[in-house]
Amino acid sequence: MYQRAILHLDMDAFFASVEVKKNSALAGLPLLVGGAGGRGVVTSCSYEARRFGIHAGMPMAIALRRCPDAKTIRGDFESYEQHSDIITEIIAEEGPVYEKASIDEFYVDISGMDRHIGCVKWSGELRERIIRETGLPISAGLSTNKLVSKVRAGESKPNGSGWVADGAERAFLSPLPVRKIPSIGSVTARKLSLMGIRKAGTLGQVPVTLLEREFGSMGREFHRRANGIDHRPVVPHAERKSFSSEHTFQTDTIDVEFLLRKLRSMTAQLAFDLRQAGRLAAGVTVKIRYTDFNTYTRQRRIPYTAHDQQLIPVAETLFRELFTRRQCIRLIGIRFDRLATGHTQLNLFTDTQENSQLLLAMDKVRKRFGKAALG
Repeated sequence: MYQRAILHLDMDAFFASVEVKKNSALAGLPLLVGGAGGRGVVTSCSYEARRFGIHAGMPMAIALRRCPDAKTIRGDFESYEQHSDIITEIIAEEGPVYEKASIDEFYVDISGMDRHIGCVKWSGELRERIIRETGLPISAGLSTNKLVSKVRAGESKPNGSGWVADGAERAFLSPLPVRKIPSIGSVTARKLSLMGIRKAGTLGQVPVTLLEREFGSMGREFHRRANGIDHRPVVPHAERKSFSSEHTFQTDTIDVEFLLRKLRSMTAQLAFDLRQAGRLAAGVTVKIRYTDFNTYTRQRRIPYTAHDQQLIPVAETLFRELFTRRQCIRLIGIRFDRLATGHTQLNLFTDTQENSQLLLAMDKVRKRFGKAALG
């Protein structure tokens, strides 16, 4: 019996699976979803493609060299969002408390379910309902916390499920490679390997002081995670409706270039907020207030994105359409709405690898030095 029970649900190769559902002729084929052309990036791939060493985030050119016969699809995010909404509705109807971690990942807190129907039985029935009503594969993991449930779901892929008994968390993680632990990337795993630490069990036995010396404050977190310790709660799902920012000038201005520079900066900082929240926007609204306090707005619907390069030109265009009176402006504002949950990489359908890497580098600077660090 679980004192605390957390279920993790993870859609398998979500984008690729949706494309196969839409076109059954793609079933069994190596399928790549992502940016068209040689400079795009793979955002999702079928398990048939993964056998060639292809993975999400890989440049499309490299993926096609590894598997020249792969079928490539640009991707349709609106379709993926619709399927995600269906899954969310099912979970919301069945689950007591749930958290939508991304467009294709969910956590459900079912603590206390053992007193009624049993956590393992209930989890299996929920997973079967999702598969039945969506026609999509989904993997599930059940344990006492988020971390172990996520790893358990990952080990159950594709289209499987598993559970880890209360008290068996460390034993389950121990034989797994350290790379399986969330937050340990390839660079950290390589450094750990050079230290002779390749398994989670070994990592969990290393003195915390040594890990802190090598990895700073994250060393203690690595130690906790390797031992299956995770106290994070399931955060109840609540959709934020919009992201907005306004600036009132100390002195009213009619300098168009100055206004555009400020608007670009505000848009870039707000896009950073979108990416940090794991959100994408399909609506952009620009607002201006003249010196006489008359206020005007203009909005536009766009494809889902959180990328500066796609949002800034739209904001500039809306501003130019609004600024028709040759009068000083006292306030300018930008708002993103029509939001959807998703990883930043979802925007790579039309983005190049270089632009994506630049955006990631800029975000790292903003995280360390603040949103206004770049201009």
